[in-house]
Amino acid sequence: MTEEPTARPVPTGAAAEGRGLARLCAVAALLAVAFAPFLALQPNRIVSGEGFSLPALPAAWLGLPLAAVLTACALVAALAHHAAVQALAGAAGALAALLGAGLAATALLPAGATLARVSLGSGFWLTTGAFGLILADALVKLRGGPLARITLAFAAVGAVLAVLAAGLWNDLSIMREYAANRDSFWQQGARHLVLVGGSLAPALLLGIPLGYLCHRLAAARGAVLAVLSVIQTVPSIAMFGLMMAPLAALAAAYPALGAAGIRGIGLTPALLALFLYSLLPVVANTVAGFAAVPPAVVEAARGMGMGPLRRLAGVEWPLAFPVIVTGVRIVLVQNIGLAAVAALIGAGGFGTFVFRGMGQTAMDLVLLGAVPIVILAFLAAVVLDAVAGRARGRAA
Repeated sequence: MTEEPTARPVPTGAAAEGRGLARLCAVAALLAVAFAPFLALQPNRIVSGEGFSLPALPAAWLGLPLAAVLTACALVAALAHHAAVQALAGAAGALAALLGAGLAATALLPAGATLARVSLGSGFWLTTGAFGLILADALVKLRGGPLARITLAFAAVGAVLAVLAAGLWNDLSIMREYAANRDSFWQQGARHLVLVGGSLAPALLLGIPLGYLCHRLAAARGAVLAVLSVIQTVPSIAMFGLMMAPLAALAAAYPALGAAGIRGIGLTPALLALFLYSLLPVVANTVAGFAAVPPAVVEAARGMGMGPLRRLAGVEWPLAFPVIVTGVRIVLVQNIGLAAVAALIGAGGFGTFVFRGMGQTAMDLVLLGAVPIVILAFLAAVVLDAVAGRARGRAA
């Protein structure tokens, strides 16, 4: 009696969907490598230049091998049956694109051309983004713990910083913009963090107790959440504008307030607006977190003789904490982005470079402000997602 050959399992459901995402990103990377402009040579910082795909780079000794390496990484990621192999292919492709961009910029820049610039093209962004998604998808499949996710996120940012510190990107236009704005860059970065942290801290100090109060008093819940929802719907530029008039009037009526920095423009109206935007996610998630605590657990704690404060600190708070952290993550990522708009009212931050670049039609100056905002938001999301996941594990 002969044994029937065993059929090879066919990926279905979530596994097939995961393979499909990796293959879609790999196809996008292949198309970007073959056809999209990887770099652009500009006569100066504001005039659009000529784009070059990797196969069409004048320095064929670099463009063709780099295109071959990126193509190989994309094919490995698309055909890989193991998430670890997919992760390695994604990381290798992204790193190759980063290194290749710097080397190709040096080769493309004409000797002695002081005004000429080499900018990153759509091909670079599409390729790097596709490999980044391939890597992220593989890490989800590997089911790494919170510490692993944080380590990998900071390792990715560290790899980018290592490339920059090595000077491999010095001939790219975005790094020339950084060189021209080095001192201002770090000052505005510090101001951006002040805007984010200075609005988040008071929102937590007020929002969490207010959320707990809304959880305990159903009559107050509807009114508070309705008011905060209306605030959330006001566009950011309009909100900053609404803050300017009353604060300017206060500074005019009470010169001591003006001397203390409370004015119609600058840091104060930006902090106040960001604080108001932060309240709804904090309050709503606090309400949802405490509402999710099983009543049977609270009753059991009460039956064990725990008083209200002890029940809150020892039972309700640990169980509600993961949901509250999710609200903090929403606020933090939201404020990192909204703080850029605060530059319009003189509050500073990375948005200063974004709006200055838009005014000068210098896209690399825009990127000098936008890229750090994206990196900060990415790191904040990863860290707080990991904190929330660890808290859920402890509460389970």
